[in-house]
Amino acid sequence: MNAERAQELLAAERQRIERALTDLQDPTVEEDLATEEPADHGTDLYERELEDGLRAQLRRELQALLRAEQRLAEGTFGLSVESGAPIPDDRLEAFPLAERTVDEERRLRGR
Repeated sequence: MNAERAQELLAAERQRIERALTDLQDPTVEEDLATEEPADHGTDLYERELEDGLRAQLRRELQALLRAEQRLAEGTFGLSVESGAPIPDDRLEAFPLAERTVDEERRLRGR
C-alpha cells in the first residue's frame, strides 16, 4: 500500500474515532437521583457502564491509530509488528489499524 493511501485511511479512522468519542460525551448535568424512579437507576447505570466501555475501546483504538501513524512515519506501515511480514492491502483497507497478519492475530488471540 502506498503511503498516500495509508495516510487517507488513517485520517478517516482518526475522524471516526474522534467523532465517536465526541458523541459519547454527555453535556447534560446528572439528574437528581432522588426524583427518579428506582427502575431508572438500573437503566442509567447500564447506559453509563456501556458508554464507559465504548469510551475505553475508542481510547484503545486511538492508541492503535497513534502507533499506525508512527509506523507510517517510519516507513514500516503495512508490515507486521510481530514478524515484519507484509500485511495484505485488503486487510489494511478493511482495518487500517492492523498491526499483524490475520494468522498472527489468530495465534495471539488463541483461536
